[in-house]
Amino acid sequence: MKVKIFGLCIAFLSISYYATAQSNRGRARDYNITTGILSTGNWNAITDVPGVKVGHQSVDNGDNIRTGVTAILPHSGNIFQDKVAAAVYIGNGFGKMMGISQIQELGNIETPILLTNTLNAPKVADALIDYMINLPGNENIKSINSIVGETNDGGLNDIRGRHVQKEHVLQALRNASSGAVKEGNIGAGVGTECLGFKGGIGTSSRILPKSKGGYTVGVLVQTNFGGVLNINGAPVGRELMNYYMMEPKEKYKADGSCMIIIATDAPLSSRNLERLAKRSYIAFGNVGGFSSNGSGDYSIAFSTHPSTRVPYNHQEKKVLKTEDLHNDELSPLFMAVWEATEEAILNSMFAAEDMIGINRNEVKALPIPETLEILKKYNALHHHELPKAITN
Repeated sequence: MKVKIFGLCIAFLSISYYATAQSNRGRARDYNITTGILSTGNWNAITDVPGVKVGHQSVDNGDNIRTGVTAILPHSGNIFQDKVAAAVYIGNGFGKMMGISQIQELGNIETPILLTNTLNAPKVADALIDYMINLPGNENIKSINSIVGETNDGGLNDIRGRHVQKEHVLQALRNASSGAVKEGNIGAGVGTECLGFKGGIGTSSRILPKSKGGYTVGVLVQTNFGGVLNINGAPVGRELMNYYMMEPKEKYKADGSCMIIIATDAPLSSRNLERLAKRSYIAFGNVGGFSSNGSGDYSIAFSTHPSTRVPYNHQEKKVLKTEDLHNDELSPLFMAVWEATEEAILNSMFAAEDMIGINRNEVKALPIPETLEILKKYNALHHHELPKAITN
């Protein structure tokens, strides 16, 4: 009897430890892991860019369904009637992102940006069209360019079931809000995997010093790609013995994709927004991603600056007057997007939790205590006050 009780106590302690470990997750900065030198916004999120909102709807049911949808709204108004300047940069085009050609042709977006899984992208686009044509003021429009990004969550999710429905899309759009953004296993990040561990949704922001314009750059990522995890130069994936091409290789997922959404309040044309989007790819490499053959890696950048808005009804104003920063003024923004993207990717992993999905497949979250020990070993933990020259 004592043996049974002892066994039950051990089992209870194991469950308690597991629950504590799972709940004791956080963001990279919660563990003194900082990326770069620039200051973050109040929320350290894409929502630090004024007007930007984010909404999630997770579809996490039973043993097999691990997916969802995430919505990013550039502003609270009717985006079709008041479009925003935008651009897309394609790191590797093995993806099913929808709406690319019109962004490249016209240099703006006219719907919220939605993220989901690969096979659900058309259904989500269809729901987004329904949402847009039913907005007040859109009664007579006959064309909508839905912007839908995706990654393949088929390792954990019954992706062939295409379980994200119209009501999930509408709920994500209606739930969209400013302020803090939920990360990890949420929305479009429920079933994703990243660099050998559980991936998800992550976000971060940077604010330029006043001397450099004081602009804000915010990034949100949906991480689902492979490589060898690197944090601040420390070879974490190698030290944890979990990386691409490690035997037996069938245990490791290399393909999958990454969506990077970039917002800024700086006045940028679509040309300069594409240049900004390109720099996010530096962070992708810094954390250990390499864009495998089957990885669809896209960066979408947009500006919320009032001068870059494109009104749908412009009969009285035939000439569009916009503002665009001089090329020489863009380097601080390039640095900001690199820093914010890298931290957003790390946040997606630190916030994510272990998950079991279809066919009892299990993906473990990044083990935080062991990761911190590795970072200490390589002197890769950073937490210090920056000189005034950087912050002013």
